[in-house]
Amino acid sequence: MTMATCIITPKTTVADLLTDYPQLEELLINTAPVFVKLKNPILRRTIARVTTIAQAATIANLPVDALVNTLRKAVGQNAPESLNVDGPSYQTQQPSWYDPAVVVDTIDIAAMLDKGEQPVHEVLARLKYLAEGDILAIKAGFLPAPLIDKTLSLRFKHWVKADGKEAYTVYFTR
Repeated sequence: MTMATCIITPKTTVADLLTDYPQLEELLINTAPVFVKLKNPILRRTIARVTTIAQAATIANLPVDALVNTLRKAVGQNAPESLNVDGPSYQTQQPSWYDPAVVVDTIDIAAMLDKGEQPVHEVLARLKYLAEGDILAIKAGFLPAPLIDKTLSLRFKHWVKADGKEAYTVYFTR
């Protein structure tokens, strides 16, 4: 692609961004160390394809408009003063529906990614058969924003629990 075909927006995927502007990889890493994971070819092929700049900013705990404007400035694109970046908000307070006794399954998506597998399909398949009131737990080394966004569109409830600096458990229920 040429520069004219990829205007950087919150909806641009990380894969498209780095295909068109490979020089931005180092800028991303310098902006937020969590982006060093982009050097992992498996994550680059799987997660980067479905993760938007807005979701990446959320994962890195950065303001979406600041990240987009930093990237745009680096490639000579005009940075609008503000962007419409309203997106989903994630449940980070323990909800009343959470009960560890009804967690029926746990998926470690980090292990799946290490094998080159795409975890979204596996998680969605398990959620499809989740009984009312049961909970599915997902463990990840990053905030799996694309996965959470997809489940929100399917009307699942979630709770994001930070287990450490780069460790999360996301609980899903109907």
